[in-house]
Amino acid sequence: MNGLTKQIMLSKMRKISAKEITSYAKKYHIAITEDQAKLISDHLKRSNYDPTNPEDRAQMLRKLAQITDIKTAKACQQLFHKLIKEYGVEDYFK
Repeated sequence: MNGLTKQIMLSKMRKISAKEITSYAKKYHIAITEDQAKLISDHLKRSNYDPTNPEDRAQMLRKLAQITDIKTAKACQQLFHKLIKEYGVEDYFK
């Protein structure tokens, strides 16, 4: 992944609002409450995760499972894999 693309992705992740998270959750049929979306947004703003790093992704999913539940975290993980395949960016996330 080139540096610019990665910086744009990280910037978006760290600036995502609870409203955006709720909107995406509805779009992809994932059950997340407004309170959970706020907690997720606040956590991402404070974190230094790099989703291209497998260890960081695992930490993100564990935290998501703590905020929501295992079922929601697994649904998000499946959606993540589906989207990276759909957009043809699998090589960025090895």
